[in-house]
Amino acid sequence: MIITSVRIEGFKNLGKIHLKPDEKYNIIIGKNAQGKTNLLEAMWILTGCKSFRGSKEKDFIAHNGKSMKVKLKFRDSLRTQKIEYDLVKAQNGRSIFLNEVKVRGTGSLFDVFKCIVFTPDDVDIIKGSPERRRSFIDMASAQLNPVALGHINKHNVLLNQRNAVLKNVVSLKSMKNELDIWDKQLSAEGAYVSFMRYDYVKKLSEICGRLYSKITGGNEVLELFYRSNVFSREMLEAGFDSSAAEVYYNKLSENIDYDLNYLECYDISNLKDSFIVGAGIAYENGDFNKSKYRKYKIKYTETQNDLLSMAEVITRRLKHIDTLPLPDIFLI
Repeated sequence: MIITSVRIEGFKNLGKIHLKPDEKYNIIIGKNAQGKTNLLEAMWILTGCKSFRGSKEKDFIAHNGKSMKVKLKFRDSLRTQKIEYDLVKAQNGRSIFLNEVKVRGTGSLFDVFKCIVFTPDDVDIIKGSPERRRSFIDMASAQLNPVALGHINKHNVLLNQRNAVLKNVVSLKSMKNELDIWDKQLSAEGAYVSFMRYDYVKKLSEICGRLYSKITGGNEVLELFYRSNVFSREMLEAGFDSSAAEVYYNKLSENIDYDLNYLECYDISNLKDSFIVGAGIAYENGDFNKSKYRKYKIKYTETQNDLLSMAEVITRRLKHIDTLPLPDIFLI
C-alpha cells in the first residue's frame, strides 16, 4: 500500500498542507513543537483507530479553529482509494467518506487503510503493564483478521459489565449469582480472544526470532510466547475448539471467591467544616467483617477537602499492615 496524496487543514497546529509522499522513504525534519508528529497523527486517524497519542476527537481541531479536514489517497494492490475525514466544532459533527461514499463511523476504515506507527512510547509494550501488551496484540490481530475486531469489542464490553456487577455484589446492590449470567457470555468471547492472542504471538515469535538471529549472527535465540491464566500451553498449542469456552467458564467460577476474597471500602463524611471523619468497612470471604471496620477522625485537614482527607485515611491505614493485612482491593 502506498500513500499518493495527503491534504490536511486545521488539524491541531497544522495549517493547510498538501503532501505527495515518495513511494519509498520520507523524512520529516523540523524543530520541536512544529507539528511533525501531528502530521503522522492526522494520517493515522484515517485507519479507524484511536489516536496513538491518546488525543480525544475534540482535540483534533486547533484551539481557535472551527473545523478540521484530512483527505488522503492511497494505492493498494487493487486500486486507488480515497478517505476524507471532516470535523466541525460548532455542529459537534463528524463526516467520513470512503471513496466519496459517506460511512457511519470509523469502523469501516479499519480493514481498508492499514498503518503501523512506531513511537518512543512503544517501549511500554515491554516495560509497561500487561494491559498495554494485550491492547497491542488485540489491535495487531484485528488488522490481520477484521472478524476478530468484533470479538475483541464484545469481550471488552462483557468484561467491563462483569466487573461492574462484581463491584455491586460487594456493595450488596447485586446478588452473587448474577455474575453467572455474565460469566457464560464472557467465556465464549474470552476463549476466542485468548487463542487469537496466542496465534498472533506465535506468528510474531517466528518473525522476530528470524530477524534477531540475523542481527546476532546466529549466536542468540529470541522466542516469544503467550502465557494465559486460563489455558495451559499444551491446550493453546492444540488449537481452539468447542470445549474452550467451558474451560474458561470453569476458571471464572473457580475464581469468584478469590475475586470477592478480601476488600476494604473507604469514604469521607463531614458536617460542613466542623466534624470530618473517614470510615472503612471490610468484606471478607463473601460477607462483611465488622471486626475490621475502622473510623478515622481527620486530624490534618481543618476544612472540607475529601481528597486530602482520603489521603490521610489511607496513609494511616497503611501504617498498620503488620496487624491488619492489606486487602486484595481498595474501593475508595
